[in-house]
Amino acid sequence: MSVKDLIVLGCSSQQPTRNRNHGAYLFRWNDEGLLFDPGEGTQRQFIFANIAPPVVTRIFVSHFHGDHCLGLGSMLMRLNLDKVKHPIHCYFPMSGKKYFDRLHFGCIYHETIQVIEHPVAKEGLVEDDGKFRIEAAFLQHGTDNIGWRITEPDRIRFDKVKLEKLKIQGPLVKQLEREGFLHVDGRRVALEEVSCVQTGEAIAVVIDTVPCPQAVHLAKDASILLCESTYLEDHRDLAEKYLHMTAQQAALIAKEAGVKKLILTHFSARYQEELAFEEEARKVFLPSFAAKDGARFEFPKSSSTLFGS
Repeated sequence: MSVKDLIVLGCSSQQPTRNRNHGAYLFRWNDEGLLFDPGEGTQRQFIFANIAPPVVTRIFVSHFHGDHCLGLGSMLMRLNLDKVKHPIHCYFPMSGKKYFDRLHFGCIYHETIQVIEHPVAKEGLVEDDGKFRIEAAFLQHGTDNIGWRITEPDRIRFDKVKLEKLKIQGPLVKQLEREGFLHVDGRRVALEEVSCVQTGEAIAVVIDTVPCPQAVHLAKDASILLCESTYLEDHRDLAEKYLHMTAQQAALIAKEAGVKKLILTHFSARYQEELAFEEEARKVFLPSFAAKDGARFEFPKSSSTLFGS
């Protein structure tokens, strides 16, 4: 099984600090790399994280405030320098197309990579290519700002004990999955007798917004919710003024949505330590974790993984 985790490349908000870079978040999932909101310095953060940039296959930009996009151009140039052969899919609000173009072609270089643009103009399904189902919703931040939900396809999981008992192995397993039934020793064996459907996992990324129904919708039953928590409750007035959330508000969204793990991020530079965010959120939603530059969070173990496989 391929690695399934979240690497935090940066977790600051508009102003980076000595210990926190501008935000950037890499999900390594099903042999792909999904990079969200590459802020300034993202290319260098890959070096500190000891991860090769060519792992990136898709880049998502929630909106075009600088701390969410200033690393986009350098990342594309780095992938170009590394001569990646796979296409790089880029998803962003259509209203920010002029900013995407400026970042993409902000300086002189000879582009050899294939950049496939997916400007998003309306909510709902953006793409379903058989590898991932990508959905978008517009959040509330004073500019077109997209929250994302990414879901993998459902999978068939076989009961190994039942397969062995019926002497179904090798190519016969593939035939059973493909055709839905199989005749073994004069008996018809249906696929559902020896398998179950494992629902595909989902992640949600909600950055820069006040609490809103769209955030809960995106996060419904997600394995990981990566959510902004720019302020603590003591500064809720600032959160409301600048259209952000507190750690407590992020936790309430996670609880209502029934997510498995909440990762808090996008911390204001006024705070030196991240632990206070985790402590505040855990009073509402226990599986809450504060991001930290270089931190790695594995996907939660799936409760729908059956038959010991």
